Amino acid sequence: MRRMYNFAYLDEGSKREIRRAILKGVAIPGYQVPFASREMPIGRGWGTGGLQITLACIGPDDVLKVIDQGSDASVNAVSIRDLVHETTGVELTERTQEATLIQSRHRIPERTLTRDQLMVLQVPMPEPLRTYEPRETVTRRLHAEAEYTGAYLELFEQIVRYGTATTGADHPVMVGDRYVMAPSPIPRYDNPRLNDADNLFLLGAGREKKIYAVPPHTKVESLAFDDFPFAREDFDGAHCCRCGGTGAHMTQTTLPDGTVAWQCSDTDWCDQRLASAAEAGAAEAPAADGEALKGGALR
Repeated sequence: MRRMYNFAYLDEGSKREIRRAILKGVAIPGYQVPFASREMPIGRGWGTGGLQITLACIGPDDVLKVIDQGSDASVNAVSIRDLVHETTGVELTERTQEATLIQSRHRIPERTLTRDQLMVLQVPMPEPLRTYEPRETVTRRLHAEAEYTGAYLELFEQIVRYGTATTGADHPVMVGDRYVMAPSPIPRYDNPRLNDADNLFLLGAGREKKIYAVPPHTKVESLAFDDFPFAREDFDGAHCCRCGGTGAHMTQTTLPDGTVAWQCSDTDWCDQRLASAAEAGAAEAPAADGEALKGGALR
């Protein structure tokens, strides 16, 4: 049966409209650009904003990687990856370094991205001021006047009440010393990756009909106070139960025997660590066997 849809599903007019919003977002880092969010074959709130950006930007020569909370195998990641592949035929990969376009929900890959890679983040709630101001007209005025007292007041109340910032994810950031931005629901651990990055970050919220961007080498600072600096999640002493590594964002998992353990949330990072350890072990094995034979001969 003949497939009656355009390359990358969307019609060319829709792609041009989304690209214009992207260009405006790149020109004004951190500013939320309204766009006419289209109906997609997935439910709103499940990545329609990021998917529309991906479909508007992807080309036949791109290599696509889609992750959800660092995993290539989650339902959300697999569904979006299959849809893009079916409508474009582009090459797919699970290797971060091989991808030219990466779409993600909740995580930025552990491996540092390059200037040739585009990172698309799915955003459920793009307005960082919404928790204390429900009116869109008012939040737009607050952004226009750079009036972010409420955002700092919320952070201050968390510190006074709990002794620490309780934003486990989506900790607001100041972009280019001008706009306060919601960095998608990425963990605080990933916030520093936005600062002075080599690659372009595009963020899309389909349900809220907003697109915004962090261009390469843009100053991005997490909101904090001079006497209470920003702090990432602490994984000191934690090591991955699969690769044994440290120094990465970890999630808790339950092993078959019922014990709770830590595991790298970035599955590709974990897999490559395992592969490197296996290669190192294979390289050392002949030398070890040789030493054993030598020792036996001496005996």
